[in-house]
Amino acid sequence: MKAYIFPGQGAQFTGMGKDLYENSPLAKELFEQANEILGFRITDVMFEGSAEELKETKVTQPAVFLHSVILAKVLEIKPDMVAGHSLGEFSALVVNGTLSFEDGLKLVSQRAMAMQKACEITPSTMAAVLNLEDKIVEDICASIDGVVVAANYNCPGQLVISGEYKAVELACEKMKEAGAKRALILPVGGAFHSPMMEPAREELAAAIEATTFATPTCPVYQNVTANAVSDAEEIKKNLISQLTGAVKWTQSVNQMIADGATSFTEVGPGKVLVGLVNKINKEVETFSASL
Repeated sequence: MKAYIFPGQGAQFTGMGKDLYENSPLAKELFEQANEILGFRITDVMFEGSAEELKETKVTQPAVFLHSVILAKVLEIKPDMVAGHSLGEFSALVVNGTLSFEDGLKLVSQRAMAMQKACEITPSTMAAVLNLEDKIVEDICASIDGVVVAANYNCPGQLVISGEYKAVELACEKMKEAGAKRALILPVGGAFHSPMMEPAREELAAAIEATTFATPTCPVYQNVTANAVSDAEEIKKNLISQLTGAVKWTQSVNQMIADGATSFTEVGPGKVLVGLVNKINKEVETFSASL
C-alpha cells in the first residue's frame, strides 16, 4: 500500500513551486487562484522572496500547503493512506478529498493568522531534544513549574518540546543533565502544539466548524491520535485539537506500516519527512515526489 506524506512549516525555500508554475498549466491556474483567495501574490514571495519574507507566518503556511497540494494534483496522486506533519495535515486532507482546494487554503491562512496572534500574547518557544527517551522528556516537562510539553514526536531520539520561554529554557537544562545529546531552542515564532495555542484553537475551531468536510477517499492518520480516520466529523475534531496537542509522527508512521504501508512518498518542499521515516523504520521504501 502506498502512503503519501506532507511536510509542515520549516520546509519552505526560495524558488519553491516555480518549476510547477512554469511547466504545468494546471499548476499555474491553481497558483493564480491562490493569489486571488489570499489577496496578495504569494507566488512572488515563493518564487523570488528572501528567506526572511518566506518566514512570515502569513506566507510560510500557505506556501508549503500550496507546493504540496498543487504538486499532488499535477501528478494525479491516488493514495491508499495519507498523513501530514502539523500544517501538512491540511495538505493531506485536500489530497484525500476531505477538503476542497479553496477551503483548505482558506483554513491554512486563517490558522496561520490565529497562530501569529497567539504567539504575541506570551513569550513562548520550542526546543529540539536529541537522544533522550520519550518518557524521560515527558517526565522532565511534567516536573517544571510553568507550561512546557512534548510537542513533536518526530522519530526515536528526536523530540520537540514547547511552552513558555522560561519553562522551556529550564527544561532544556534538565534534559542536558539527564543525558540529552542536545537540547536546543529553535528559531520559531512561538509554542506550537502546546496549551499556549489555546486562543488560536478557539479561533480555528469556528472556521473549521463552518467548513464542509467530505468523506475521504482514503484514511488520514492524524497527528493527535496516530490512527486511521475516515469519518468527516472525527477528522474535524482532531484537526481542532491539533493546535494544542502533540504531533505523534513516530506513532503515525508505525501505525501506517502496521496497517500495510509498504512505501512512503513525501509530497512538497524538502525531504525532512522521508528522513524521519527512514529513522523510524529502515525497511520501508521512501520517495520524494517531483515533476
